[in-house]
Amino acid sequence: MSEKKYSCKLVLLGDSAVGKSCLVTRFTKGEFFEFQEPTIGAAFLTAEVGLDDGTSVKFELWDTAGQERYRSLAPMYYRGATAAIVAYDITNADSFNGAKAWVAELQCRGGSDCLIVLVGNKSDLEYSRNVDETLVSTYVASSEISHIKTSAKTGENVSELFRLIAKKVPKDQSSGRGCPELTCVHPSQTRPRTCC
Repeated sequence: MSEKKYSCKLVLLGDSAVGKSCLVTRFTKGEFFEFQEPTIGAAFLTAEVGLDDGTSVKFELWDTAGQERYRSLAPMYYRGATAAIVAYDITNADSFNGAKAWVAELQCRGGSDCLIVLVGNKSDLEYSRNVDETLVSTYVASSEISHIKTSAKTGENVSELFRLIAKKVPKDQSSGRGCPELTCVHPSQTRPRTCC
């Protein structure tokens, strides 16, 4: 059986300092930096997830800035996204309200097929939790989105988050959305380049 490979545009949204860049760094490099520089505009990375059925999904990760002054740029990054991670800090109730605003914006302007996963980050600070879990559960159920708690610091559920998305993203292109299958072309099969 040949392995199928798909490409998926994945955008990370959320308020400043909720840990979006830390989640990406933990996932792509296995590292955590206590003092991460704020993202300016957006950062782009790629990472691949292999699934048990032999399928692999290559994520095109767009890590957006959370500062209010960059908010107007966000549609440029989430437009055409197959999936979105909307992160909040479990110790900051305002960041949860911000996450709800991001989810509403995505559901309104991001396309109905965009898979949205709400991520409660900083689970290593459970003792300082300021976002009520019952409130989150009710919101997730009413919004029909997925939810997972993570810790970029300890790595808890970070790989699971990206595997969850890789499993759930639509891989059927008939709808015009979803992840396109990648095909490998041998260099001898490419047409020679010509000028003019």
